[in-house]
Amino acid sequence: MKKILLFAVLAIAAAAVSCNKSHKSPFARLVADYAVVDIEVPDLSGISDNGKEVLNLYRFAADEVDAIYWKQYFGDRQAFMDSITDPVQKTYAEINYGPWDRFTGKSFVDGYSDALPGAGFYPEDLTKEEFDAWENPDKNSPYTLIRRAEDGSLETVWYHDAYKEHLDKIAKYLDAAADITIKPSVKKYLESKAKALLSDQYYQSGIDWLDMDDSKMDLVIGPNEAADDQLMGLKRSYEAFVLLKNEARTNELMQFVSRIGELQQDLPGDPAYKTFQPGTGSNIFSCDALYYAGKANAGVKVIALNLPFDTDVQRDRGTRTILLENVIKAKFNTIVGPTGKVLLTPEYSEHLSPDAFFWNIVFREVAHGLGVKETVNGKGSVEDALKQVAPTLEEVKVNTAGVLLVCKLQDHYDIHHLFNKDDALTTYFASLLRSERFGEGSALGRANLIIYNYLKEKGAFQRKASNQYTLDLDKMEKALSDLTALVLKTQATGDFEFATDFENSYSKRDADLDADKMKLGLENIPADIRFNFKR
Repeated sequence: MKKILLFAVLAIAAAAVSCNKSHKSPFARLVADYAVVDIEVPDLSGISDNGKEVLNLYRFAADEVDAIYWKQYFGDRQAFMDSITDPVQKTYAEINYGPWDRFTGKSFVDGYSDALPGAGFYPEDLTKEEFDAWENPDKNSPYTLIRRAEDGSLETVWYHDAYKEHLDKIAKYLDAAADITIKPSVKKYLESKAKALLSDQYYQSGIDWLDMDDSKMDLVIGPNEAADDQLMGLKRSYEAFVLLKNEARTNELMQFVSRIGELQQDLPGDPAYKTFQPGTGSNIFSCDALYYAGKANAGVKVIALNLPFDTDVQRDRGTRTILLENVIKAKFNTIVGPTGKVLLTPEYSEHLSPDAFFWNIVFREVAHGLGVKETVNGKGSVEDALKQVAPTLEEVKVNTAGVLLVCKLQDHYDIHHLFNKDDALTTYFASLLRSERFGEGSALGRANLIIYNYLKEKGAFQRKASNQYTLDLDKMEKALSDLTALVLKTQATGDFEFATDFENSYSKRDADLDADKMKLGLENIPADIRFNFKR
C-alpha cells in the first residue's frame, strides 16, 4: 500500500513538473535578456508646484510620442497586441515595439516576415533604384513618409500631416506647460517646439533648446535619429525623454565645453578630415532619466544623447550632450561589470571601473560633434554621401574616438578620478563584448561587430582556451586610433563604395562571439535592460 501511495505521489509530482514545463513560454529566455530596472520616483523637493505640473505634462506628451512611434515603425498596435495570446510573447512584443527582434531583425510572431530595412517609412516593395530615380524634392526630407498613390506612383506625406491627431495633443500639452512655467527659457523652447512638431521645421526649436540651460528639468521630444531607416538612412523616428538635471555633475562636465577645438585636434588622421567646429552654445548635462518613450524605449536603451542632429544648428549654436546617469549606473552594475568578470581573465577584470565607463560614455557623445559634417570634395553632407551606411560609420567613429579622447586626457592627467588609462581601455572592451549581443540588426550592432573584428585583426586581444580574453592594451589603443582615422577619412571623402564594402566585410559574427553569447546567457547576464517607471 505504501509503495502504491509513493508511486502515486511521484506520478503527481512528475505530472506537475511536466505541466509546468509545457506551460513555460518559449519567449521567457528572450524576455529575461532584458533586466527590469526600476526608475524610482525622483526627489522633487527643489521643484515648485508649477514645475511638478510641467513634469506631468511632459509625461503626457511623451505618451503621445509613444503612440506615434508604434504607427511609424510598425502600424496598428492595438490589433497586433490583441492577436497575441501568450503573455510573455506579448511582453517581448512590447519591448521590441512590434513582431521583430531588435537584435536580429527576425520575426518572432507567426504571420510576419522578417523586418524590412525601410521599417514603416516606405512602401514594402520600394527599391533603392526606384527611390533614386524618383524626382521629388521632398523625398529626402527626414520628416516625410513615402507612400503609393492609388495609381501605384509614389508620393510624400509630411509627418505633421500623417500624425496630426497625436501632434495636436502634444502641442497642447507643451503650450499648457509653457503657460505655467516660471522660466522664460523653458517657455520659449516649449512654444517653439510645439510649432516645430506641427510644421516639421525644427531649426528654431533646436536653438531654443540649447539656450534653455537654466532649467532643472528637460524634455527631449521629436523625430531625432534615423537609425530605424536601414533602406535609405534618411527618415527619423519619434522619441521622448523626460529628464531631471544633476546640477553638481553638470557643473563638473561643463569645463570640457570650451575645449572642443582641442579635443578635435587630438583625434588621429589628416587635419582636413576633422574641421567641423560646433557653435559656442554647446553644453554637457548630467541627468537622471524619468521616462523614455517611442524609439528611445524600443529594444536597447540609450545611455547618453548628443543633439540636435540638425547640422545647421550644430554649426550656428552647437550641441547638447546629455549623460543619463541613473541608466549608465544600471547598465554597468547589471551588465558591463558582470560581463567583464565572466569574459576577461582575472588580471584584466580587476581594471573594470564604473568611473571609466561613465567617462568613456561622456566622450563618446562629445565625439558626435567632431570630425566633419560636410564632405570635403563636394559630395554634400556625410549623411547624403554615405546614405544607409552613414549611421553605422557614425557609431564606429564615436565609439572609438570617445575612448581615445579619454586616453588622451588621462595622459595629461586632465580627468581627476579613480581610474587610469588601462581601466578605460579594459572597461571599453568589456562594454564592447556585452554590446556584441545586439547582433547585426541595427547600426549600433553592426558598428560594434566592426570594432571587434578590427581589433581582433590587429592583435589587440586573444581568446584563451578558458574562453576568456587577454588584452594587449597598447595594440588596442593603436588599432582604435587607426580605425578612427579611417572612418574620419571615409566620412570626409563621402566614399560610399568603400564604406559599404567595409561594413559588409567587418560586421560579421564568428563562433567566438556566439560562444560568448551562450556563456553570458548561462551566467544569466542580461543583454540589456527595460524599465519599470514608477509614478
